[in-house]
Amino acid sequence: MNSSAGNDLETLLEAIKSSEVVENRVQLLEKLEELSITEKSAVNSLVEALTIFWEDFTCLDISQCTLNKTILHVAAKCLESDVSGCLLQFLVLGTKANIWCRKHLKMTLMSVEDSPDEEHSSFFYQLVLDLLNYSAASYSALARYPVSNNRDLAASLENFISEQFTLMKDLASEVKRIQILGMELLKAVQLAVDAATRLCKVYCNGVNWDIYNAKTEDKNIGDCKETENGVHVIHVTNCTIERLCELGTAAANGGGSLVTLLNMSWKGVVSLLQFGKGALGAKVNITGVIMNLISLASESIRCAAESWSSLIKEKISVAEAKRIFLPVKFYLIHAVRIISQYQTAALSLYKDIALCVVMILTFKISFSMVEHLKSASEVLTEILVPTSLHLLNSLLNSAKVKQENKFQILDWLFSKGSDMSSESESNDSSHTSLDALISISSYSMSQEKMFTLGRVALFINLLTCAPDLEDDIKHGVAKKLGWLLDTLVDEDVYCSILVLQTPTAYGSSQNHEFTYQPVFCAVLHALKTFMIAVSSSPAWNEVESFLIENLFHPHFLCWDIITELWCFILRHAEPDMVNDIIDQFCAVLMLTSRESVLIPESALRKTARLICILVTYGPEFMADRIYSSIFDGSRSQHAVNVQIALLMEGFPLNFLSEKKRSIAKQKLVTQYYDFLESFEEQSPGESDSGVYGAPVFALCAALQSLQVSLSDTDTKTLKFLVAIIHKYKTSSDNAIKDNCRTLLSELLGIISNMKHLYSFDEMEQVILELQNLFISRPALSDSQLFLCKPNLAYFMAGVGHVELADSDDSARSSGSWELYHMLLRERHWALVHLTITAFGYFAAHTSCNQLWRFVPQDAALSYDLESGNEADEERFMSELKAVLEKEMACPVIQATPDQLTMLVKEGQVLKEIVRKNVKHESEAASCDIMDIDEEKQPNKKRKFPDGICRGVELLQSGLKVMVDGLSQWQQNQHDSTEIHEKFLTHFSRLEDAIAHLVSLADRG
Repeated sequence: MNSSAGNDLETLLEAIKSSEVVENRVQLLEKLEELSITEKSAVNSLVEALTIFWEDFTCLDISQCTLNKTILHVAAKCLESDVSGCLLQFLVLGTKANIWCRKHLKMTLMSVEDSPDEEHSSFFYQLVLDLLNYSAASYSALARYPVSNNRDLAASLENFISEQFTLMKDLASEVKRIQILGMELLKAVQLAVDAATRLCKVYCNGVNWDIYNAKTEDKNIGDCKETENGVHVIHVTNCTIERLCELGTAAANGGGSLVTLLNMSWKGVVSLLQFGKGALGAKVNITGVIMNLISLASESIRCAAESWSSLIKEKISVAEAKRIFLPVKFYLIHAVRIISQYQTAALSLYKDIALCVVMILTFKISFSMVEHLKSASEVLTEILVPTSLHLLNSLLNSAKVKQENKFQILDWLFSKGSDMSSESESNDSSHTSLDALISISSYSMSQEKMFTLGRVALFINLLTCAPDLEDDIKHGVAKKLGWLLDTLVDEDVYCSILVLQTPTAYGSSQNHEFTYQPVFCAVLHALKTFMIAVSSSPAWNEVESFLIENLFHPHFLCWDIITELWCFILRHAEPDMVNDIIDQFCAVLMLTSRESVLIPESALRKTARLICILVTYGPEFMADRIYSSIFDGSRSQHAVNVQIALLMEGFPLNFLSEKKRSIAKQKLVTQYYDFLESFEEQSPGESDSGVYGAPVFALCAALQSLQVSLSDTDTKTLKFLVAIIHKYKTSSDNAIKDNCRTLLSELLGIISNMKHLYSFDEMEQVILELQNLFISRPALSDSQLFLCKPNLAYFMAGVGHVELADSDDSARSSGSWELYHMLLRERHWALVHLTITAFGYFAAHTSCNQLWRFVPQDAALSYDLESGNEADEERFMSELKAVLEKEMACPVIQATPDQLTMLVKEGQVLKEIVRKNVKHESEAASCDIMDIDEEKQPNKKRKFPDGICRGVELLQSGLKVMVDGLSQWQQNQHDSTEIHEKFLTHFSRLEDAIAHLVSLADRG
């Protein structure tokens, strides 16, 4: 600058200082713009003066705005020259201007609401726009010079960044209320953000971080220029990162118009955190940045879920779901990038990270439960689930995270005592949104159970991605396989696992298609994938132990899972390994041979059941190997037990090689006929094997699986059944009666599978004998006769193939009526199901027209569901229709929502009944205990007087005499049916009363 310009500058500055009129100051400042000021000292003086000239007016006026606007123009022009010596002054001016604009922004917004003045607002927002441009130019000017170790300059720069970003955050938060220059202001904010980010990058690149880290690690070395510069840069970058996070959070709440600013803010954070070679990590609040992103993601989903839950039957479109979930994916992606770089710092947030992942999976499931939210579930599956899993895997699959820390995360996620829902209780919106979604679905489930389903879904995903996991994580996941089974046994969880279907994406990344897969299938697929992935790793030992320990899991669903996994191994393992496993299972089976074959839940039957399933779904050669080991080996008593157990559990004879199959089937039939022929010669109480009548059990089991057939002209079975009934009625030996009763049940099962026998003349005698046994001859002496009723129900289904007359004169017809009356009166839920199914088959095949004769007025399904007291014939027909419809729906692959709703309601009713019964029984038990305590005789039974016991015995004797007399009367008096039925009614009541007295006497 020449001397003339210098004199002009001094003159103008003095004039501006002395002038008290705002308009004159503006004119003089405009003359300053015309001067070419390049000398450092002059620029310094000018900027100091401009800072003083900045008017901090309390009230906003157009002239004041014009003055400050002109000051910014003059200062911005000076930034184009060499300002290396007066950077501090420019920052002070910018800080002062930012504070002033932020204060007046609030005042302007308030005044616009009270009394709109567009002219004043326009001038003010133009001033803010100029300030943003000045700020961007200031960052660019600073970037032209090396990093300074001037502490005052560093402090001023941090203060300037803080104030300037605070103003931009206020603008982003209030952008919807700014009607003038709104879009121009947003563009200017973006330019300023970009300039600030570039400045920090220039500063970071200007520091030798290797030297800085070496100096800071060796505390004995004194300060040097490199360390001072590094400290300066770290402070400035840390301040910028913090303000970028605040600005990004404000932009996230600003709606779709702030997408660019949102993107620029968080990308700036991630890019800056990559500088410094780890030095930034010690100073920057990394956990705060990650937590900010996770909170933004979680809150967005919660708000959407809460909003959608208020919509009734209004389907959420794919476009709407993507609008919500794409920003969430943006937050998660940036969180993944930061966690991948700062795993150690992120480790302290593992609960929040894991909770976010589980929450996303929980919402995926809850959305899929509501019909009009299924599209949202699909979009969430496509957009958020993969990214959320990367969020957790950034910690689990990192070489920088210690193994004990990884196991700590798995323990918190998959431990029985861990209640993840309690971790989210501090956030009421999470509870509100989940509860609202559950309330509009057809499933009754607590929020805690919903979170459990989310954890199960996370575990499934970990199993599925096992090929990409490190060996230590595979080992940790393998240790948690037991948790999966422990979780599945919960009644709400396993019901959901069986019923729920969640979307699974397939196809190209551009064109995703969805299929709804049952969660149970997903569990099986994930476990199989995991087994393949760990088959050659140390984790296989844990998997093998898990499979062996749960071989006889008491819960049906878990047992099915373990059995399927064993089948999977046998199908794909090497033959030598398969043979070894088969031999071990056969050895285990022989160890259980002393168990009772007649108890379905005995160790013998459980092991046999497992082996039969393995043979059915394993390699073809398994059947021959097991048959040779068990059936062609020892003929000892215990070996026969094992053989019967296998046949009763459905050993697949048809899987044997052709020659073995023919011999095996012929052997079953031959042994059966041999037993029938030797029945009269051998007492039913005697047996060479552990089960009397083993050939009968074997044939019955084979017939039920439709693997063996008998001659169409055979009547020996019907005659044998009659002989068994006679033996049962005439024998007084309890062992003989027990054997006859079990044989009777098996023979009923055999006949029910041989429909051609129902057309034989001998069938009439069979029906009459059964009528006499179950109805005309109440057997109080054998309280176990009801065990025959399930097979009796199967037998009665086949009566539909018998020619029955509608006349009362037909003994065959009346016997069938009475047997159905007895079965339909049974109120046990299992017998109700069997009987009504049998009756449905009978009704579909019989030639009878008067089916009402087979249904008693007091049938179990005739009673009302609530009280169980009032019987109605129309109710029976309604319930029969419902049961048969459900029976027809069972084979359907995809149940309708109405069917699922009906089953859920019935399950809730049944659950409540069981709960009340358990409560009643526990109260009764406590009352009994109190009575015993009062008597102070805990080990002594109450003794009834001799007269009572003697009287009960006489009643029993009298009942037997009446039974015999009633039987003779029925045979001799065929024309007194009505009187006979009335007598039977009273007799049945008397029988129940005496039976009750007998039970009381026995307990006494």
